[in-house]
Amino acid sequence: MPLQLQQLLNRIQPADRSILATAQAHLDDLTKPRGSLGRLEEIALTYILSTGLLKPVLSKKKICCFAADHGVAAEGVSAFPAEVTPQMVYNMLSGGAAINVLTRHAGVDLDVVDMGVNHDFPDMPGLIKRKVRPGSSNMTIGPAMSEVETLQALLAGAELAAGAHEAGYHLLGTGEMGIANTTPATALYSVLLEVPIESITGRGTGIDDERLQHKIGVIKRAVEVNAARCTTVFGTLAALGGYEIAAITGFILGAASCRIPVVVDGFISSAGAVAALKLCPAVEDYLFFSHLSNEQGHRVVMQKLGARPILDLDLRLGEGTGAALAMQLIEGSVKIYNEMATFSAAKVSEKSAE
Repeated sequence: MPLQLQQLLNRIQPADRSILATAQAHLDDLTKPRGSLGRLEEIALTYILSTGLLKPVLSKKKICCFAADHGVAAEGVSAFPAEVTPQMVYNMLSGGAAINVLTRHAGVDLDVVDMGVNHDFPDMPGLIKRKVRPGSSNMTIGPAMSEVETLQALLAGAELAAGAHEAGYHLLGTGEMGIANTTPATALYSVLLEVPIESITGRGTGIDDERLQHKIGVIKRAVEVNAARCTTVFGTLAALGGYEIAAITGFILGAASCRIPVVVDGFISSAGAVAALKLCPAVEDYLFFSHLSNEQGHRVVMQKLGARPILDLDLRLGEGTGAALAMQLIEGSVKIYNEMATFSAAKVSEKSAE
């Protein structure tokens, strides 16, 4: 494992559960039947544990949408051509994408990060340039990225998370844009979670049955070609991933090292989260999975992780749209914890003993 990655992992500590009883007691003292706010109470506890603050603060929120192209797109695994990646980045930068609408609605700041788009963008407001290379290599022929490139992308993501921490953000979210990126994400899941490729390969941008079978074959070929490189988590990420997925992995690791909770978007972002979890299981204490994607394999992935996403809206767009929606529920949960009256302070009678 590269030294810089090991140093990053060493900075991540599990959440301090010594505050759990105090936080739970406060929730139970709120003027409501115990547990009556269901998962909102669970979400508030997760946020409190991840930050280590019994008086949690949540006002500044940011999503980083990482963009990159993929060499495997040449295999015809997507319904859209690779040219759509830079076109959608421009759409985001002009404020016209779904993620722009939802981040504005939720009061979330948005950065679009060019990790490996096959296009030279001019300097534009809201764009962060961290391009490693203009698109990954075709992983059916060899590794998608070199390990040097993978480390560069991963550390760029960690750096952005650390920068957000220094800027005073309390909650971060992931997003992504990259034509054909469900293919590397699926390949990563198949190896890191040891699940059959057929059970987790979905239609991505909306491919038909014939192309779906072709996509399954492409993923199998990529896994076979790179089998010797997939003996470690980092090696697997390099062989089968992409620059935006590696950056998301680093972003999550960097946030956890700063004790900032991260809201993971859908199918692609979850691949970065799985890599982060496999590299450092303590990361689990800092993750919210925003929604259950309509992409076929996401339910299988969530079950393998024992995770329960906050929302289930049949979303399959990516960009960070699910993260933006879930952030509003997380913020509401924290406000419930902070702002509701308590039985002890409001002199409201609790349920009588049976």
